[in-house]
Amino acid sequence: MSNTYYTRDHEYIRVDGDTGVVGVTDHAQHALGDIVYVELPEVGASFKRGDQVAVVESVKAASEVFAPVTGEVVAINGALEKEPGAVNEAPLDKGWFYKVRVADRAELDGLMDEAAYAAFLKTLA
Repeated sequence: MSNTYYTRDHEYIRVDGDTGVVGVTDHAQHALGDIVYVELPEVGASFKRGDQVAVVESVKAASEVFAPVTGEVVAINGALEKEPGAVNEAPLDKGWFYKVRVADRAELDGLMDEAAYAAFLKTLA
């Protein structure tokens, strides 16, 4: 069973224990185009599910990144400050935005698994 969940706003969270790695999906980075800047949250910041946590800017537009779950930021991917294009190259690997301590695992039930997200993407075409 996959431990990666997706939002309708094209964020993902990959969960291991009580910590999740958050970023934007491959679909999102394709839609944005060449990413030139990423504004990350502060370590220690707390957010509720649906709150704006980060901003990603591309040559096309700026977009908000929303918290897929309630929690506290425990780490950020500082490498994105110098290399924001990593989001385009590998959004699920080196292009992650931040790590969050998940406050309520039950919130994951409201997110899509990989199959549901793939089906959701087909409705957008």
